[in-house]
Amino acid sequence: IRDRYQRRVHGAGKVRGQTPKQPKAEKKKKAVGRAKKRLQYNKRFVNAPIGFGGKPKRPNQQPIGKSG
Repeated sequence: IRDRYQRRVHGAGKVRGQTPKQPKAEKKKKAVGRAKKRLQYNKRFVNAPIGFGGKPKRPNQQPIGKSG
């Protein structure tokens, strides 16, 4: 019963319209080209954290015991 409201057209964009507008934060420029490849290499192979059994941890690895 509760999700009926969201299916109707008159409720569309309600929350987004209510939230106050935040100014865009200034961000550091992202590396491109050779510099980006250099950062990727350093992150994956040079500064790679060592996991269980001496193998490097992969970027999306779940914590031990999380998967059951």
